[in-house]
Amino acid sequence: MSQRLENRQIVIGVSGGIAAYKAVEVLRLLKRAGAQVRVIMTENATQFVGPVTFEALSGNRVCTGLFKDTEKDASIRHIEWAQEADLVLVAPATANIIAKYALGLADDALSTLLLAAAAPVVICPAMNSQMYEHPAVQRNIGQLRQDGRIIVEPGAGELACGTVGPGRLADPAEIFDRICGALTEKDYAGVRVLVTAGPTREAVDPVRFLSNPSSGKMGYAIAQAAEHRGAHVTLVSGPVNLSPPVGVRTVPVICAQEMAHAVFAEFDSADLVIKTAAVADFRPKDPAAHKIKKGDPNEEQNLLLERTVDILKTLGDRKKEQFLVGFAAETRDLERYARDKLSAKNLDMIAANIVGRADAGFGADTNRISLFYRDGEKEELPLMEKSDAAHLILDRVLDRVLDRIPDRIPDRIPDSLKSGTSIGQ
Repeated sequence: MSQRLENRQIVIGVSGGIAAYKAVEVLRLLKRAGAQVRVIMTENATQFVGPVTFEALSGNRVCTGLFKDTEKDASIRHIEWAQEADLVLVAPATANIIAKYALGLADDALSTLLLAAAAPVVICPAMNSQMYEHPAVQRNIGQLRQDGRIIVEPGAGELACGTVGPGRLADPAEIFDRICGALTEKDYAGVRVLVTAGPTREAVDPVRFLSNPSSGKMGYAIAQAAEHRGAHVTLVSGPVNLSPPVGVRTVPVICAQEMAHAVFAEFDSADLVIKTAAVADFRPKDPAAHKIKKGDPNEEQNLLLERTVDILKTLGDRKKEQFLVGFAAETRDLERYARDKLSAKNLDMIAANIVGRADAGFGADTNRISLFYRDGEKEELPLMEKSDAAHLILDRVLDRVLDRIPDRIPDRIPDSLKSGTSIGQ
């Protein structure tokens, strides 16, 4: 799990809905990421999940009311929590607590804490579909959004009451993702980022294909990190077993030709392109229209291959003001092949790694990357989570960011992006 939430102070507010049990899983995710978590519950919430559960998992006393705790100064604990919090999460947020917050009412510990909080507040509505779609509830949610609160929209499906429709609390992983985004500096605000990820599949016949073991995890981590940092992200993805990152426009493709079409269509409007996809270099020249049968067991089958379009080289030839980052997965001579690729394909930076290790490369959640830059510099990164590697790569782009990006889009580039040094000029 990423270290970016290490020691952040987060308060989870739990209100009285059947989805209160899901807050337990959100708490687990936050603790696993190193956050310090406190829980405050409404009286109704305690009817669904006992405070002892949250106390055991958080390691902290749970606040369940303004005057229920006999400890000294307990009656102002919620105010202290509000002042010390880096973020406040309300999950589930019932129609009642949403209305109180939108109207500025404070008649219990949670509603009082919300009005005292200066930190970002993430609201996760969960309720019956008719309640959720009621004009008054939508008006209150709209008011909170207008006030700058982050709303994590509920999912749709069969609810506990038997209704089918919107109102189901968002998945804990999505809530966790929105928390990470809320606590991330928006130093890529307004920047258009294009990422490619995953493998491609090149058809041999209708039931067989040539491919590679790329899981897409590195590219998805980069797309997610860029979205957290405020970028407008387009992810062109080959076939993977990953959920699209929240807030990211995802374009699914299958083969190298489809990926080329999708990437070329997006390239001119991009400011930063990070190409992590493991695109097939060859494809069958004449894929069979029907399944190829075994035939004579002694007969050999020859498969004639042809080159696919070199997407990265084409981008390098076409680029004007974009910052172009490539990836190289090698089995030997890492530095030599990475530097050759950096030069031959006109890249600004390349991230390279040796594949075949259990803790890095294809399929792993961690990676060990070497960064090579156009000015000849090299940086060896230690083994780290791919999510952390993604942020570090984005950091390095900022370190070397071009004058060309601010020249193109001066009105939507933050000062932090303009402060970088030019590379390869």
